[in-house]
Amino acid sequence: MTEYTPILALGALAAGFAIFSILAGSMTGPKRYNRAKLDRYESGIEPSPLPEGGGKISIRYFIIAMLFIVFDIEIIFLYPFAVAFDSLGWFGLIEMFIFMITVFIAYAYVWRRGGLEWD
Repeated sequence: MTEYTPILALGALAAGFAIFSILAGSMTGPKRYNRAKLDRYESGIEPSPLPEGGGKISIRYFIIAMLFIVFDIEIIFLYPFAVAFDSLGWFGLIEMFIFMITVFIAYAYVWRRGGLEWD
């Protein structure tokens, strides 16, 4: 159990910092609410009007977000490979090619099915 103590301590420290940051921000931040602050934000463009009581967001928005996460995780996996490239040898190179091919197949599938088109 002593091997996991630093990991648990770091997790507790991170959780404590997150809780402290949220509480400090809510206690010390300005509380001036107006119509512009309460309006939703759509990437810098004028928000489209919604019916009374809110409206439905297109499922395409969430699909694009999930695709972004998938390809972002792919990039995260490329960093350790780049750092340990010399020590991995041919095995690491072949494994990375297999990984890249599977990601490319997923990308081509999504592209072909129209998942990247915003209607």
